[in-house]
Amino acid sequence: MGDAAPVPGAVADEATHGGEHGPCHAGPEAPPVRSLPLVDRVTGTYRAVLRFLERRSLARASRAIPRTVRFLTSSKLTGSVAEAVPVPALSLGFAGGVAMDEALLSMAMAPNRFPRRADYTRVGEELTQAHEMFSRRGWLARPTAYHRTPPPLAERDVTVARGWAMGLGYEQLAYASEFVPRPAEPGGQRWSSYGPNHRALATVLRHRGGPRPWAVCVHGFCMGYPFMDFVGLHTAKLHRELGYNVALPVLPLHGPRKVTRVSGEPFLSFDLMNTVHGVAQAVWDVRRLLSWIRAQGPTAIVLYGVSLGGYVVSLVVGIEDDIDAVVAGIPVVDFPSLFHAHSPVHIRARSIEHRILGGTAESVFSVVSPLHVTPKVPRERRYLYAGSGDRLALPDQARRLWEHWDEPTTCWYAGNHVGYLWSRQVGSFVGSSLTEVRGDDRVPGARG
Repeated sequence: MGDAAPVPGAVADEATHGGEHGPCHAGPEAPPVRSLPLVDRVTGTYRAVLRFLERRSLARASRAIPRTVRFLTSSKLTGSVAEAVPVPALSLGFAGGVAMDEALLSMAMAPNRFPRRADYTRVGEELTQAHEMFSRRGWLARPTAYHRTPPPLAERDVTVARGWAMGLGYEQLAYASEFVPRPAEPGGQRWSSYGPNHRALATVLRHRGGPRPWAVCVHGFCMGYPFMDFVGLHTAKLHRELGYNVALPVLPLHGPRKVTRVSGEPFLSFDLMNTVHGVAQAVWDVRRLLSWIRAQGPTAIVLYGVSLGGYVVSLVVGIEDDIDAVVAGIPVVDFPSLFHAHSPVHIRARSIEHRILGGTAESVFSVVSPLHVTPKVPRERRYLYAGSGDRLALPDQARRLWEHWDEPTTCWYAGNHVGYLWSRQVGSFVGSSLTEVRGDDRVPGARG
């Protein structure tokens, strides 16, 4: 049924007016049409049930089953999950991970989160205005020029609180972000209205004693709290086993900086200029934190990010000098294409109709895209890992970064988006990569 279900209004209109050829009569004894109220009730009830189920996340999650089967079948037939990314050996564990991602994606696609008709016009106009402004100022041709250099972060600008999570004691730095969109930037006033976002935060774990290497670890979407970030960013391993001092900045609108019930929600939404401003501020905040770290006398500085954090660190290394290594885990690198891939067909079609997708967003996002900057970290110090069953970030996103980075050392694990958390392969890859950067045969503090 669904789209094939009769439309009561159309049926009534045809019964009344007889369509093109006038009323249909079976003779003087033909009974009058009396079934329409019943049809109305049946189709109306059916659609009400559909609307009810569409709003229930568990019902939507059932879509994960056919989608998982479709992905596994397609991967098996083509022999790859993306261009140049071979499909791993299929197993129940791999299928379960794919189904988990598909279920999360389906539950996130609630109808009450879909854009309204007026949103398409507003978002389309903002992107068109941004495209004109960015082109006029030369930022589309030189994306790094879009990013302003933030003022250095001094000790006097920082307040410090102490906390404990997941068996690790930490300091939490708080300071004014000082990021403000440029005057007349579309969506800039809306972004500036998010009061809690004006205060930047970073969680820091430091060793006592002499200088150490530092790892700046950037969390993913919906994270931003120590108890989540310590797990999601291998913090105990980096700090205790590898001897790094660790700094974990909180991304804009995430964690204590959030402005809705869900951490990071307005950062990645249909208001696409929010994402542009969010990424720009994330880069700004990380660079300010780096200025503070450099004042601590680090022996090396490494950037490590997962998912949305992988996007941020991949962009920062194309802007900031003197970064020793970068690790991008399950990275996203192209939000317009990801939005296109995950959106229902009707949202995708309307977005193209309103000139949101299909050129405008892609051009505007180039100023905050890792694929439009040249990494300043040497190729041998670029590391990347991704899941071949990732249905959220999608393997093709990591593949494109791998190509842009001149095919550096990469770990493809047989798992879904969050499967890296329990993948020994990933744990070993991150550990060996950062041990190599630090120098396994030297005392922390002796820069090589």
